[in-house]
Amino acid sequence: MNNKGIIISKKLAQFYHVNTGDFIHLSHSQTLPSRKLKIAGVVNANVGHYIFMTKQYYRTIFKKEAKDNAFLVKLTKHKIANNLAEKLLEINGVESLTQNALQMASVEAVVRSLDGSMTILVVVSLLLAIVILYNLTNINLAERKRELSTIKVLGFYNEEVTLYIYRETIILSTIGVILGTISGTYLHRQMMSLIGSDQILFGEKVSPTTFIIPISVIVIILISLGFIVNHQLKKLNMLDALKSVD
Repeated sequence: MNNKGIIISKKLAQFYHVNTGDFIHLSHSQTLPSRKLKIAGVVNANVGHYIFMTKQYYRTIFKKEAKDNAFLVKLTKHKIANNLAEKLLEINGVESLTQNALQMASVEAVVRSLDGSMTILVVVSLLLAIVILYNLTNINLAERKRELSTIKVLGFYNEEVTLYIYRETIILSTIGVILGTISGTYLHRQMMSLIGSDQILFGEKVSPTTFIIPISVIVIILISLGFIVNHQLKKLNMLDALKSVD
């Protein structure tokens, strides 16, 4: 922090549609006029809304000394935190008390529920990819059976015939991966902004592992189906190419 402005949480910046370098009006109390504050930075705060400033900047803006009206206490054991919370709430001067552990537990519960939903979607998507690629390849083989038999009669090796028929599947899958990566990144950002509440901000950053794992799975599926297609072509009867068309 510096003495040239305030730092606000990202969720608060989204609410007021402001960013670093902009100004925001803040009222110290309902009886005093609002003050114009410059935003020196925006930080990621996943839970709650916060405004940070130095005591010197507070003195410059509000023309008086800052008074501490809240304290941050760090405790390592949950039991000690609960006992201290009960004792503090018994004091008349304490208006409210918030335990970060409870907020973290609430957020973790939401994330766990989302993880379960995402796992189901990923599994269903993989099964759908297998079914589509397998059926597409079988339809391609069935419709071009006579053409493939002719190619084998002309002396093409089995691997060449496999690549000849499977090249379309590889190209379509590559296009699907590229389009899915681009659209998936955009949809992820939109979903994270929609499922977040007024007090919770979910991260929009996508790690490289998120792309590497599904792409690797698709490659494995393509290779596996390629072996199946190659096996089916080995059993293809080349005499079908000599039969007359009905």
